[in-house]
Amino acid sequence: MRLSKYDLKSIIDLEKWHALQDSMSLVTQMAIITVDYKGVPVTRHSHCQAFCQAVRQDAELSSYCQKCDARGGLEAVRLNEPYVYLCHFNILDIAIPITVDNQYVGAVMAGQVRLADNGGSRLEQIVTRPASPESAGTFAALRQEYEQLPVMPYAQVVTIAEMLSHLCNYIVEEASRKNEIMDLYRQAMAVPPVDILPHMRPADSACPALQEVQQELSDSGALIESGGESSILPASQAVSCSNPTLQPAFDYIHSREHENFSLEAMARLCHISPSYFSRLFVRESGENFSAYVSRLKIGRAKQLLETTGLSVNQISDHLSFCDAGYFIKIFKKYEQRTPAAYRSWIRGE
Repeated sequence: MRLSKYDLKSIIDLEKWHALQDSMSLVTQMAIITVDYKGVPVTRHSHCQAFCQAVRQDAELSSYCQKCDARGGLEAVRLNEPYVYLCHFNILDIAIPITVDNQYVGAVMAGQVRLADNGGSRLEQIVTRPASPESAGTFAALRQEYEQLPVMPYAQVVTIAEMLSHLCNYIVEEASRKNEIMDLYRQAMAVPPVDILPHMRPADSACPALQEVQQELSDSGALIESGGESSILPASQAVSCSNPTLQPAFDYIHSREHENFSLEAMARLCHISPSYFSRLFVRESGENFSAYVSRLKIGRAKQLLETTGLSVNQISDHLSFCDAGYFIKIFKKYEQRTPAAYRSWIRGE
């Protein structure tokens, strides 16, 4: 079997996971712990029973507990389903495999219960431990704690196992997907693919008007360098989203206000469909995509009108409006005056 190349600890937030694990333990009345593919715990035990806690602290017996965890998890992933078995003390446990991209990354181990009926009479004792006076003495000393283990019917155990399997794998898959999206986004921002924005007009020397603007600002000292790219004014402050799926789009929009970009291109950047992107965007910003971008560009235009001597045509070109007439129309829609009138008003003329 191919072992996972993923590290479970890098996929999930272990503190949040442990809080969820505690809740699941209370609901199911089972002790729960999460282990990696080697059977090594990556979380603390949630409500470990007194008997099992004492056994796991025993120098000799704890190694058998870890072997049960490891072998139970491997058997579960071999079967591709929760595996119910008996530990080396014949206590019922469950191994629930966690897989990402069909690779086994770990398991949720639940149980520490005794059966109330014979429904699990065919359960396998996954690890056998040679009898020894020491282990017999330990069991005798912990007999009262053993009798206090929760007792459940086999059918209830199976139902709990299925529920935990669906819940845990869903959460890990979503966390893994989020990590992949953020990795792709970081790569895209580091080296933007040329086909992300196929309809974008390049901000380079192919645009004479923009070249003229850049030259004028360079001569006046207004042009700055930002991240290796020239810009007329510093980029907007970073905007944080409550929905991390949209963060790549907001970062792109606010760092490239002088470019043209479509809703479809931003949806591709976020790795979601345009319709879903549109719904999320309205929910996040309170307005549709085109209105948000237009308002952002007009805000940038106001800055240029206030702080530079660029003409209306030059500002229109820099912000990639199709023509100055359309720029003036959109500006007046938002500011109730033309760009030229706005500049005069700001200067008190």
